[in-house]
Amino acid sequence: MKRYLFYMEHDYCYGVLRPLQDAIHRRGGETAWLPVGPDINAGFLHSDERRFDHVTEAIEWNPYAVLVPGNEVPAFLPGIKIEVFHGLNSGKRRRNGTQYHFIIRGLFDLYCTHGPNTTHRFEELARKTGHFRVAETGWSKLDPLLNGNYTKDKAEQAVILFASTFSPRLTAAPHVLEALKTLAANGRWKWLVNMHPKMPPEIVASYRAIEGENLEFVETDDVTPLLARADAMLCDTSSILSEFLVLHKPVVTFRTARPADYLIDVQQADEIETALEHALSHPAGLMENIRRYAEETHPCRDGKSSERTLDAIDTLAESGLKGLKRKPLNLHRHWKMRRLLDHPKF
Repeated sequence: MKRYLFYMEHDYCYGVLRPLQDAIHRRGGETAWLPVGPDINAGFLHSDERRFDHVTEAIEWNPYAVLVPGNEVPAFLPGIKIEVFHGLNSGKRRRNGTQYHFIIRGLFDLYCTHGPNTTHRFEELARKTGHFRVAETGWSKLDPLLNGNYTKDKAEQAVILFASTFSPRLTAAPHVLEALKTLAANGRWKWLVNMHPKMPPEIVASYRAIEGENLEFVETDDVTPLLARADAMLCDTSSILSEFLVLHKPVVTFRTARPADYLIDVQQADEIETALEHALSHPAGLMENIRRYAEETHPCRDGKSSERTLDAIDTLAESGLKGLKRKPLNLHRHWKMRRLLDHPKF
């Protein structure tokens, strides 16, 4: 029986890993969770999900593969190391222009990419470095949305999801608060509000304070049901807008750092209502641009990305590790992870 370990440091990992867990169980495999660090709420784990409280338990369990929706994984964990990503490529860059999505840290054996606009670049990096493989599988988090597990109540009024990043330079949250309060009060649309886990508590409190009949603040380990319920999104430069666009749904952005022809961007809060009206009318040109973006970002629409990920892991385990170069030593990074996990022994 194959054992799969889920290594996670943030709450958004739950929504990425649970579709994989379902696929593993359908194949007769076992799963276990290793929540690590101060930013993960292990209380979101279900009572029937196996949890390891210390990395030594995971080592003794001897997993076949370690699946990670994050940037780092301890080298001393047994098993093939698989990067499944915590988001679609948002295009965010370091100050030197490097896209965060394509930073290679020398920790993974396999990158499971989502679509052509990430696969090609990772294949180039794989040829350059020689120490990992690439498989275009699609993204497990989208499986429940694409296979029909989550649907919108057709009787519900139009729903707008407001999602915002935490970065002070990029967030729309403090700038659109009063506009959302007014729009919720007029009752035209139902509002769902979800903030990044690192959003400053004073901003979170300001949105909780305007909750009411037409505005719901949602704190959750999995935003997938919210994406299914919403008809349009108001966002800024958060990577979640990519997930919404892949569903062929329109997004209005407030002063986004990355304007594009598949977005409707506004500069002032009093422009939001008109922009959302336009988005909800599904103009032909905008929707064609959205479909084109979705095809490049995540063309798989069958809800079977988790299955493809497991197939790619098996292929790598059977033959794909042959010919790979040794990974970089990364001594400082590995020492930091040993300290984090209270596992100092080499």
